[in-house]
Amino acid sequence: MRIRKKTNLLPRMARCAHVQIKDPAALRGKWLETVRGYRRLWLEIGCGKGRFTAETAARNPDALLVAIEKAPDAMVTGMERVCEQAIENVRFIDSDALALPVIFGEGEVDRIYLNFCDPWPKNRDAKHRLIAPGFLALYESILSPAGVLYFKTDNPPLFDYAVETLKQAGWTLSELTRDLHENGPAGVMTDYEAKFYEQGIKISRLAARKALRG
Repeated sequence: MRIRKKTNLLPRMARCAHVQIKDPAALRGKWLETVRGYRRLWLEIGCGKGRFTAETAARNPDALLVAIEKAPDAMVTGMERVCEQAIENVRFIDSDALALPVIFGEGEVDRIYLNFCDPWPKNRDAKHRLIAPGFLALYESILSPAGVLYFKTDNPPLFDYAVETLKQAGWTLSELTRDLHENGPAGVMTDYEAKFYEQGIKISRLAARKALRG
């Protein structure tokens, strides 16, 4: 879905400036040392309008949740949500996932959330999928030894691809389901997910732990 450009974007972001990190590379390797008061560092890639971001952070006040989004017109809504609800343990970054190794140190992140990313359905575009081997290597580099990647999608072919790609890369899969909300709402939903649930669209989800290298 295309995000409509907002003419008042800059003043809206300015009002929420305290939850945005303008120079995230400066915190590489010392996030929890710099943003004090938290025991765990979690990352959400592609936070959109921030429904999942705000609720996840509110439920886990001991974790610092860093939300990355390359579309500021969507991210500003998430920033406003967090500010309006006075949620203190979220920071937003306007960036692309390719910059992760510049933003986070090796093994610094305890959890990664990847929700409803672009499926890039054509085979020639597979390398752009955020669950493709190139991106998995980035996640593996910043995840702690016990770190977990959580992946959700409404796209069955993308989920099949994710399962196969993770297995080939040596990740261990668990909590795998192709109908997450079969018995009613389960866990925190994104804005898109809530709409999908109302429409009866099945949601697939898995947890993956990275391969341990000798």
